[in-house]
Amino acid sequence: MATSSVEELLAKAAQEEAEKLKSIAVHKDLDLEFDVGNLLACDKNRIESRDFREQKKEDFLRSLARDNTQLLINEIWKLPTERVEEVIVAKLPEPATPLPREKPPPKPKPPTKWEEFAKLKGIQKKKKTNLVWDETAKEWKRRWGYKRANDGTKEWLIEVPETADPNEDQFAKRVKAKKERVAKNEFNRLKNIARAQKVKVPGVGLTPAAQQSKDELSRAVSVAKTSTASVGRFQDRLPKEKPPKNTGKRRKFEPLIGDFSNERQKQLELLKLMDSKKPKLDITKAVNKQMREEDREEAAAKSKKGAWKKGRKGNMSGKGKGKGAKGGKGMKGGKRRGKPGKH
Repeated sequence: MATSSVEELLAKAAQEEAEKLKSIAVHKDLDLEFDVGNLLACDKNRIESRDFREQKKEDFLRSLARDNTQLLINEIWKLPTERVEEVIVAKLPEPATPLPREKPPPKPKPPTKWEEFAKLKGIQKKKKTNLVWDETAKEWKRRWGYKRANDGTKEWLIEVPETADPNEDQFAKRVKAKKERVAKNEFNRLKNIARAQKVKVPGVGLTPAAQQSKDELSRAVSVAKTSTASVGRFQDRLPKEKPPKNTGKRRKFEPLIGDFSNERQKQLELLKLMDSKKPKLDITKAVNKQMREEDREEAAAKSKKGAWKKGRKGNMSGKGKGKGAKGGKGMKGGKRRGKPGKH
């Protein structure tokens, strides 16, 4: 028993070793069709159903895939090769089999405003090294990012310029300037995306345009006049210049110092209105509302009566010359009733 089990183990190990070290030469009745550009191999050989039934499906498929892959690799090694950074690389030819795509090929990314300007001026992009010599630390550091060289944000002392306010916080000023730069870069990035997708970007302030309308020009003039220190109060007007429209109304506030009698009166009236149980009635507003309702009811009744008369007249005209027609004439000759309440 022991000898038989040892022999079985040795045979199994030998079989596994033989499977690992299979020959690169694979025999097929029909040669495979290769498209090395797409790394594609088409096997048109017939699969024997007896072999497929006798062996396990996974083992049979694994063996078939291994043989076809070996043939594809053999074809790749027939191509011209070159060494790139101590690695042997084969030069693949152009694909011969057109493969369908699920989606259309991506369109080329439109250039940004800076790329268009650089192309117009012939500016070449120069690749910078990632490391820069730091004079303070006397060592090589990164050009950007964390622990970068010549980092001004790590200074504990900032020199105040001669033209600046001596009481101004230079640290807060530097943080604010950085936030503004970040916001400006983000705004430019979003504008580039909108230009690429041909989306109209909402203007900030008065944006220049090729052809401005009359309203836009008048608005630009009013903004230019009110952009002075006196908010346009002392600006001269043209002889036939019209006042600007839709400029808004300024809120008027009560003075903080001086006579408070007006404010006191307003507060007393508000308290009186809150304490009173009966709501305050605006007689003029109530009368106008009642008159509008009466006019609406009268117009509805008139339209309804006119529609009824029109239908009755159509029915009477279809009877021809008869008593009904005479009766109609008699009705026309009668007196017309007036509306109740009107003389």
